Amino acid sequence: QVQLVESGGGLVQAGGSLRLSCAASGSIFSINAMGWYRQAPGKQRELVATSGGSTNYADSVKGRFTISRDNAKNTVYLQMNSLKPEDTAVYYCNALVLLRDYVTRKYWGQGTQVTVSS
Repeated sequence: QVQLVESGGGLVQAGGSLRLSCAASGSIFSINAMGWYRQAPGKQRELVATSGGSTNYADSVKGRFTISRDNAKNTVYLQMNSLKPEDTAVYYCNALVLLRDYVTRKYWGQGTQVTVSS
């Protein structure tokens, strides 16, 4: 139906940068919003950033992370700068999708590991 494919995760030293990408494909009429969440071991999944009618960031990443979208490609990006060890987590892409039959559903990517070493 709808698939979200992520890329860009990896290992980086503190202070470094990574860019995550997530492309949605399938029977999509439009995407109302896309965002990024993350989950560290033993912790709940938390919102990192969303892009829809407005752009929102978690307080912990403001000034360091930037979310952007390429609507023509149904793709969302997360530019992560000045990375800290506390940013280590599995990052998940999320999309609120209006399907071609006019049903709205939320989809998740498979997750990509980001590890920041001190």
